[in-house]
Amino acid sequence: MTGIPVVSAAANFGERIGQTRRAIAERDDIDALIISDLNNVRWLTGLASSNAAALVTEAQVLLVTDSRYAQRAIAVDPLIDVVVYRAALATVLSAAIEAGVRTVGVEAESLSLASFEGLKTAIHETATELVATTGVIESLRATKDDSEVAALAMACTISTDALGALLPQIAPGMTEVQIARQLEFEMGKAGAQDRAFETIVATGPNSAIPHHVPGTRALAAGDFLKIDFGAMYDGYHADCTRTFIVGGEPTDRQVAVYEVVKAAASAARAALVPGIEVAQLDSIAREVLAESQLDELFTHGLGHGVGLAIHESPLLAASAAGTIPSGAVVTIEPGVYLPGEFGVRIEDTCHVTDSGVTILTEFTRELTRIA
Repeated sequence: MTGIPVVSAAANFGERIGQTRRAIAERDDIDALIISDLNNVRWLTGLASSNAAALVTEAQVLLVTDSRYAQRAIAVDPLIDVVVYRAALATVLSAAIEAGVRTVGVEAESLSLASFEGLKTAIHETATELVATTGVIESLRATKDDSEVAALAMACTISTDALGALLPQIAPGMTEVQIARQLEFEMGKAGAQDRAFETIVATGPNSAIPHHVPGTRALAAGDFLKIDFGAMYDGYHADCTRTFIVGGEPTDRQVAVYEVVKAAASAARAALVPGIEVAQLDSIAREVLAESQLDELFTHGLGHGVGLAIHESPLLAASAAGTIPSGAVVTIEPGVYLPGEFGVRIEDTCHVTDSGVTILTEFTRELTRIA
């Protein structure tokens, strides 16, 4: 096992509150913001909860959660006022009304229709107006602070250590499910608090399915084995994919496809700088694949942001808009999928700054024989 980085940077919630207030002030349609997305609540306040909401105004940050999380809530930053009450969303809205907020933003993507209708009923005959917003906090989360990078680095190191511990245990005859569960066990031994997402283990022709669900197919000599996995640490997610050859020498076709995917990943990582258009980054990887007429077999986007959610802003895809901000943590994950034959994906989680790119999931990208 390599040394797991020590998480030493403390989150600066005062800075996050300031960023949020500035984001609200830059808009001309809202005076305050109700935060209901639980990852956004956690980012702003530090509280991990299954029932919470927050209100940000010029004068106050109010966090509401229920009694199950009372002990955690009282430990949040002193800049944040805490109320313990089960009806979290209704309580923060009532606080906004009582504070005389005229226009309050709500996170449209995290509210059910029933919840939104309930909020509309609550403001009936008041001077407060609801405004649907998207991406206010998510855009701030796209740039990671030191504490977030430390947690992500920890999650990634745990992940690659676990993969290194797993590989000597793999043998022909093991099923995809057995391999997946053993890898998750190794992540737990290495310090993961959970898996970051449902582990993908795909063997032989199943490796041609980008998000294959592990089944009972047994590993056989000559298979490509694709493993897409990650650990969670302190709420932050790792994301890594490696593809291996099992029990023998790969065919010329397997080598050719693997090397082209590796080259596409390398080209995209080399081009990864703050300010680059996400669509341009995606096209750089596709251009490498196109030289071998494999670009049409790359059927998903190049990558995505990683943090408190496994998929978050920015999205790296041909159809996406925007640029890579300095401080972002994103995946680079080109793949080629030949239906009925095999697939190859190579994925790394990368931290992007003005000083360069740090690969957080450092593990060999050479085509490696196992079993």
